[in-house]
Amino acid sequence: MAKRGGGFGAMPGNMNNLMKQAQRMQRQLEEKQAELATKEWEAAAGGGVVKVKVNSDSQLTAVTIDPEAVDPDDVEMLQDLIIAAANEALKSMEEEKQSVMGSLAGGLSGLPF
Repeated sequence: MAKRGGGFGAMPGNMNNLMKQAQRMQRQLEEKQAELATKEWEAAAGGGVVKVKVNSDSQLTAVTIDPEAVDPDDVEMLQDLIIAAANEALKSMEEEKQSVMGSLAGGLSGLPF
């Protein structure tokens, strides 16, 4: 009967568990990335008169402007509202992406590397 000693052969079960955990985390990461890739974030400005949507590639995909926001004598205000809404949507997108990826990366702290 072989003796159990130190070295790499001492904990084969633990190594298998670590590998399974790493593979599970990899699958979760891929699933979350796929979810985020198809998601859009929406934000509004000016009390909702200007709404925009952005995708996970930081591209503006839609702009909705309430006709009451259109004042030919104050185009600058409309431009500012569009910029504000777009920036808010992009900020929301980045925060969610960081939160999702950060929560998955938090599971890496238990791994020995």
